[in-house]
Amino acid sequence: MKVSVFRKEHFNAAHRLHNPDWSDEMNKKVFGKCNNPNYHGHNYEVIVRLTGEINPDTGYVYDMKLLSDLIKENVLDRFDHKNLNLDTEEFRNLNPTAENIVVVIFNILREKIDSAYDLKITLYETERNYVEYPS
Repeated sequence: MKVSVFRKEHFNAAHRLHNPDWSDEMNKKVFGKCNNPNYHGHNYEVIVRLTGEINPDTGYVYDMKLLSDLIKENVLDRFDHKNLNLDTEEFRNLNPTAENIVVVIFNILREKIDSAYDLKITLYETERNYVEYPS
């Protein structure tokens, strides 16, 4: 019997959407306000979903305290109150779109969580705009 458990966290970060191979005009046309040379920020909401078997000894699918600690140490401490373009290795050469951020978070956590668990990440960039990986 598989059950999904969810942990929701948030972090604040600044970024600029920009393709260095394009002209300023093309970047402005494609990314609009998100290409502001002085950056802009979001209050991101991240939802981590783990799916697995219930452990008969604990009654847990996964220890939520452990999951919370993993997210804090590997995602929040890394990205919260950072300029993603300037302050993080992950986005030094990767455009920090919501799509790229969600994949990066997935890959970071996938390394830390046993593959016996299915992992899905949902990232809200705004209240109305969000992405999921894997889809």
